[in-house]
Amino acid sequence: MTTDNRKKHEEKAAVLVAQMTTEEQSRQLLFNAPAIERLGIPEYNWWSEALHGVARSGTATVFPQAIALAATFDPGLLREIGDVIAVEGRAKYNAASIRGDRDIYKGLTFWSPNVNIFRDPRWGRGHETYGEDPYLSSRLGVAFIRGLQGEGEILKAAACVKHFAVHSGPESLRHKFDALVTLKDLWETYLPAFEACVVEAEVEAVMGAYNRTLGEPCCGSKLLLKTILREKWNFRGHVVSDCWAIRDFHEYHRVTASAAESAALALNSGCDVNCGCVYAQLMDAYEKALVTKRAIASAAKRLFTTRYKLGLIDGSQYDKISPDENDSPSHNALAVKAAEKAIVLLKNDGILPLRKEKLRRLAVIGPNANSRLALIGNYHGTASRYITVLEGIQLVVDNSLRIFYSDGCHLFRDRVEFLALPGDRLAEAEAAAKSSDAVILCLGLDETLEGEEKDAANASASGDKKDLLLPEPQRKLLERVVSVGKPVILCLMAGSAVDLQYADEHCAAILQCWYPGAQGGLAVAKILFGGTSPSGKLPVTFYRSTNDLPPFEDYAMEGRTYRYYRGEPLYPFGYGLTYGDVYCEAVESAEETTLEGIVLRITARNAGKTATEDVLQVYIKPLDSPLAPPNPSLCGFKRVCLPAGESRLFELLIDKRAFTVVDEQGNRIPGGKRYRFYAGFGQGDERTKVLTGHENATVDVSVG
Repeated sequence: MTTDNRKKHEEKAAVLVAQMTTEEQSRQLLFNAPAIERLGIPEYNWWSEALHGVARSGTATVFPQAIALAATFDPGLLREIGDVIAVEGRAKYNAASIRGDRDIYKGLTFWSPNVNIFRDPRWGRGHETYGEDPYLSSRLGVAFIRGLQGEGEILKAAACVKHFAVHSGPESLRHKFDALVTLKDLWETYLPAFEACVVEAEVEAVMGAYNRTLGEPCCGSKLLLKTILREKWNFRGHVVSDCWAIRDFHEYHRVTASAAESAALALNSGCDVNCGCVYAQLMDAYEKALVTKRAIASAAKRLFTTRYKLGLIDGSQYDKISPDENDSPSHNALAVKAAEKAIVLLKNDGILPLRKEKLRRLAVIGPNANSRLALIGNYHGTASRYITVLEGIQLVVDNSLRIFYSDGCHLFRDRVEFLALPGDRLAEAEAAAKSSDAVILCLGLDETLEGEEKDAANASASGDKKDLLLPEPQRKLLERVVSVGKPVILCLMAGSAVDLQYADEHCAAILQCWYPGAQGGLAVAKILFGGTSPSGKLPVTFYRSTNDLPPFEDYAMEGRTYRYYRGEPLYPFGYGLTYGDVYCEAVESAEETTLEGIVLRITARNAGKTATEDVLQVYIKPLDSPLAPPNPSLCGFKRVCLPAGESRLFELLIDKRAFTVVDEQGNRIPGGKRYRFYAGFGQGDERTKVLTGHENATVDVSVG
């Protein structure tokens, strides 16, 4: 949106807000803002969700969960998905508002995306994010926001980047925890994705986090909301609190003594919308001289600027978007396409892709084989059609072979039937495996085992994982099925790293399927039977266990994520196989290198017999600076298509920011004169080399 358009909307908002009383203004700062009938202002609920599709407001296209979208390494796809979500959001808003339905989840201010760094695999909400790397998170976050908001004079929808900042568990401590970080970690890891979303994508809203950071509650932090967001990044949109986070100021953080003081701290620090009820005390705070008329009016102006920018007051061209656009065949086809690009092939001894003509009988086993919950992750909509893995396989094979199905075990309990003995489905699973030529074993988690605080089935861990192990009944099922001696293909449906050491040793193939969306089972089946080549890459490190990781509560980056981890992972960040055999033959600088950035020319070959997409990746290591992370960092990536048996030349622009490092004071400075680039289809580490059989191409460059 141009500066002139923004200014026009701000001026309209100022005129409208000036006609309100201070009390009317204060009530507009609640997430469920009431109508002001005398001014013709309808009620508006600011709370809507759209991490991977319009959520919690009825039928909508359910895309793969955010962590799965991250595994696509495809900003163009994220932008397309963001646009679809905006269209469906408009379709739903138009249909509801014309009927006077202005309930929660039915507005156009979507509290997405989540660009927190997935720094620890135990965090239950990590699958809402784009993974552990700030560069990847920033590129995907920017693309998603641009798709969601559009490029016209009126926003198609308003995005909200969350949770600002330094927020990634533990869930059980989030209401009282102080996330202590160095300024180097803050600016090197925790803030870059937020900065890109604010500065590049001009995101309309920012949501604060529950926890404190460096002593200040995030939704009342002058450092975060004023110094960094408003002053350093020149943010012009509005800030919203996480839900009931302001209440935590006095109840848990104990930085204030009353609701009125908490409301004042949040408002005076720059928080405009209260998701919760504490801002109902703003007039009390005003009467006690804790806040001023000007502060209340300024927040109201920012909120009405957003409403004008969305065309909610004057109308817009988007008012004609009809319900026909929602949950359309083309949108669901895009969701399946996204799932295909997201699925990561972790191991393949040659069994995949399966050939229908070589099979007579196939066993499909596991608690996630026919589970709808395992498709959708959390913060999801309602699909008009679900296709589980079992159903996807049945559709793809089309009665060409016999399929035996058993759930094998409960997702986490020791029995399926309440009155039965423990392990009541193991015998059935073993029989199915023994009767078959191969086994598709679907294990993993769902939103009841990893998710936000208070997830019912995981209340003891508040949605986080205590370790990386599969639930015990699933481990027993895996061992029992493997013991039959038939080839086992593990399809893991989970939103985070899981300990797969046993599976890596005993299974013929492993697919990381994430939470692949409502019709994601079709994408899984297409990959299993060679309808498409897998091309997803891990946006997180799969560690062997948590033994080598720092304590969950420690927010220092040392020893965490691929950039700082010094051990050997099971499966590295950026890793993923295809049905081709792809590697980089050479890399060179296409031009004189300066601190403004360079173009790399990369020759890649597919030595295999199957055409495939893959993700070309470039990592950088400053050779002169002790301030650089210990391991090379991702600085560029690009999806490419490679025909079987051919080489292709690709160019990849490396932004000037890649040539910087962050010092101990949080300043971003040049990283020296000499840099080494590693180009390949994964990292240049030893583990990736072992798993892929290929070494990255490298080139050293110097800058003047």
